Amino acid sequence: MLSVQDNEYLSRIGPGTAMGNLMRQYWLPAIRSDELPAPDCPPLRVKLLGEELLGYRTTSGAVGLIQNACPHRGASLFFGRNEEEGLRCVYHGWKFDVSGACVDMPSEPAESNFKTKVHAKAYPTHERNGIIWAYMGPREVAPPLPDIEAWLACEGPHQISVLHRPCNWMQGWEGEMDTVHAAFLHGGQNNSTDYEPGSFNYYQYKERAAKFSTLETEYGLANGAFRPAEADSYYWRVTQILFPFYNMIPTGTLGEGLRIGAYVPMDDDHTLHWEIQVVPGVTNDRPFFLNGAHPIPNDTGWFGRFNVEETLENDYLIDRELQRVNRGPGGYTGIVNGRLQDCAVTETMGTIYDRSHEHLGTTDQFIIRARRRMIMAARALEMGVTPPGVDQPWVYRQRSGEMVLPRNADWWSTYEQRRATWLPQDVPAPLPAVEGRSR
Repeated sequence: MLSVQDNEYLSRIGPGTAMGNLMRQYWLPAIRSDELPAPDCPPLRVKLLGEELLGYRTTSGAVGLIQNACPHRGASLFFGRNEEEGLRCVYHGWKFDVSGACVDMPSEPAESNFKTKVHAKAYPTHERNGIIWAYMGPREVAPPLPDIEAWLACEGPHQISVLHRPCNWMQGWEGEMDTVHAAFLHGGQNNSTDYEPGSFNYYQYKERAAKFSTLETEYGLANGAFRPAEADSYYWRVTQILFPFYNMIPTGTLGEGLRIGAYVPMDDDHTLHWEIQVVPGVTNDRPFFLNGAHPIPNDTGWFGRFNVEETLENDYLIDRELQRVNRGPGGYTGIVNGRLQDCAVTETMGTIYDRSHEHLGTTDQFIIRARRRMIMAARALEMGVTPPGVDQPWVYRQRSGEMVLPRNADWWSTYEQRRATWLPQDVPAPLPAVEGRSR
């Protein structure tokens, strides 16, 4: 468990908080490109790290990310005119460019230079492959963007899915670290006899309990969950987390898939869950992790982006008869979609779970280590130490997956050997991972 004080330290991400300061060292996925579909289109309300911001696309196609409240007297720039390379407040006509500079102040006399003294808070953006990134940190020159393979290989927004989660970012992220829950929450209705002997699913459902080996890496943590396979082998599920909120979950043979998730905090109580995946042959923009769910159109509210019909208020439309029968997709829970199953367990903890009440077991060691590492990194930042991965974009070239190894084989050495086969030659060699134990 965590103390109440450490739980607050870990969870809060608003301006001036330790974890918020940590997040601001990194580029953040902020907007899908298709949310700003054309030059001079209407601005978009964006809640990010506890700040109310507006995204807009200028006449030339550049993207601005600016404070919502006009610096004059606080009127919302959401109602502004997006025109001629800037956003103009309709209250008194003050106009701001993507840097936040006031470039026109028609309410002041022509001889006034007051506009040169007014500046709105604005953040640098970078757009590529369907995502608009924001840098909200203190550096004059932003660090490099992370070398996320799924993003670099992605050719359009149809491979980018986003879901609004009305809970704290850490709760969702911890769910991705918890690889053993897949055999229950997502597959409790399955039996090993349903699968080909020797397949990954056969081993997972033959022995639902798992043992763990967790390593600290230069980008975050890696976890190997292992179960008996044959008499001389283990079945391994490799899961990664990468600072400050990324995850890679096992979804097939190790190294074959390009997929990454991110739990980007809107504020303390709301999160945008991003997933980026290369899906050969996909030609539509339906969120690939929401099959069986019912996305609803975005509205213009602060929390009006990427919602679905299934919510806590309607019990995620649970089908109790499906749950009673306990067969087929969603049979164990009565909720067909896997992501909504995740929502049902993490969002019902409350918006910020009080971790001083929990009782952790041996299968929670990955989560324990991750919490500790995040807290240590935030405290180190207070002493001037740059967090992991900020200046090393290549460390994000990781993958997850499943494998069967001889029982005397070292899973991490095998991972590094396989990783070397998919890495570009110019990527530096990784630093050694650090073994450790949970307390």
